[in-house]
Amino acid sequence: MAKESLSRPAPSTTAPFLYRPLRIRGVTLRNRIVVSPMCQYSCERRDGIATPWHLVHLGTRAVGGAGLVFTEASAVTPEGRIAPEDLGIWSDAHAEALAPIAAFVTSQGAAVGIQLAHAGRKASTARPWEGGGALTDARGGWTPVGPSAVPFSDTYRTPREMSERDIAGVVRAFADAAERSKRAGFQVIELHAAHGYLLHEFLSPLANRRTDRYGGSFENRTRALLEVVDAVRGVWPEDRPLFVRISSTDWVDGGWDLDQSVRLAATLAARGVDVIDASGGGMSPAQQIPLRPGYQVPFAERVRREAGVATMAVGLITTAEQAETILAEGQADLVAMARELLRNPYFALHAAASLGHPEGAVWPPQYVRARP
Repeated sequence: MAKESLSRPAPSTTAPFLYRPLRIRGVTLRNRIVVSPMCQYSCERRDGIATPWHLVHLGTRAVGGAGLVFTEASAVTPEGRIAPEDLGIWSDAHAEALAPIAAFVTSQGAAVGIQLAHAGRKASTARPWEGGGALTDARGGWTPVGPSAVPFSDTYRTPREMSERDIAGVVRAFADAAERSKRAGFQVIELHAAHGYLLHEFLSPLANRRTDRYGGSFENRTRALLEVVDAVRGVWPEDRPLFVRISSTDWVDGGWDLDQSVRLAATLAARGVDVIDASGGGMSPAQQIPLRPGYQVPFAERVRREAGVATMAVGLITTAEQAETILAEGQADLVAMARELLRNPYFALHAAASLGHPEGAVWPPQYVRARP
């Protein structure tokens, strides 16, 4: 997408910006509301296989009118899970379990995406409602891996430093997961390079202390992510979009920052990435985050403006009016929501009416009797 086309969405219709379709490669989103990847920690047998919970969770938000529905972070290897109950896509059995979910989401008019992930040094933890923190081997945990043998905190396990052979294996695992995602019917892939997980760990000097070709300079620290992007784009169909979620800043002095994010985003766009999902944080317990509504939107705006790539805004976006303003002012091309869509899966149906555009919401025929 050319820089000049990113200044502000063209006022081509009278519909609110939130309800204007967006075509990315061969996929058209019916609106700009995206269900952000949200970990559910609900694989009952700790095998990474999707369950009825995932069908209902994701399917409900598709019925609720969102334009694009993402799965939670789906691990490309078993040791890439945050917790043992995380979703996975490291085998064909995982893809087979996800296929009917992808089919249902698309049957409801939403596009369906999968976030491919590796937790790196933040792996092998208990579920949040079970206290979080490191799991020992006796409790079903494992030794995590990372760019360097530096733990996230004293409540996490110390990772094993990855060899170059290990890195190459993870790159292949992402590509294999992309192939499975294609067969399962997913239309969009997002690579998770944010929130302190493996690909972000390579980017940040706070976690990456390597002295080889994967550490030190900006070019070296971005190498692992770029290799993953190239491998995935190489097997992912040309007509299907590729997103990358980044932490635009670590919120810690000396860590990854917005200037580097802008530079990275331009490089990613040149390698076939279509949308940058501009999040932040997760690398260090020392982070200082100024939480407020839309606190990360300026990241999406600057990346969009300076790198000339489409962006997705995320972070405490909770109202239709707030989302509409972000799009109307050219700060982002898409708006991702998480907690608000947990509270109200049917946000997209009601937001259209609140913006004076009730015809923008496509209600399922089974629910039309409840339409305001």
